[in-house]
Amino acid sequence: MGKAKKTRQIATKRFSQMKKMISPSDSRIKATLRAPPKRQKKEDPQKLKIVEAPQTSSALFFQYNTQLGPPYRILIDTNFVNFSIKYKLDIIQNMMDCLYAKCIPYITDCVMAELEKLGNKYKVALRLIKDPRFERLPCMHQGTYADDCLVNRVTQHKCYIVATCDKDLKRRIRKIPGVPIMYMSQHRFTIERMPDAYGAPKT
Repeated sequence: MGKAKKTRQIATKRFSQMKKMISPSDSRIKATLRAPPKRQKKEDPQKLKIVEAPQTSSALFFQYNTQLGPPYRILIDTNFVNFSIKYKLDIIQNMMDCLYAKCIPYITDCVMAELEKLGNKYKVALRLIKDPRFERLPCMHQGTYADDCLVNRVTQHKCYIVATCDKDLKRRIRKIPGVPIMYMSQHRFTIERMPDAYGAPKT
């Protein structure tokens, strides 16, 4: 017997078994054995519909974030540190040149852990972020995925600017209103969604 014929027979057998199965509320079944039909509940048009909307931050005045102001608190991502070293840019000095104000860079435990995982190649980056001018933020959550940590922090507290060169993280942060993003352009730091960034190059 050919393989194709055998598979065809198995398929027809299965199909016939499937055909045998009928609904328990089918009219062909005796009335005593028949299951009652399922009644669909009609929605009452008079009933109020409750829609849960996420609570907006009190720091936002429409799209403008009132909590942002000098000294600026900047959350730094792993790749931002690596690109700064690659282009030989002093992080704090360039941040101040971009915003014309005092900037406090913040490093979370997740970013620190991510850089430690990358090994010997990123030894310079680790030494750089252990500088006392960089503030440390402890993480209380499980896992060490830095992007999720930064997004959660920025969603809860609207006082931060996020410094990153990662396209996916930028896309995620753009969905959160009132959070500016610092990135690199033309070997300089620039910022988007920030009205008072006078030093940022116009791109």
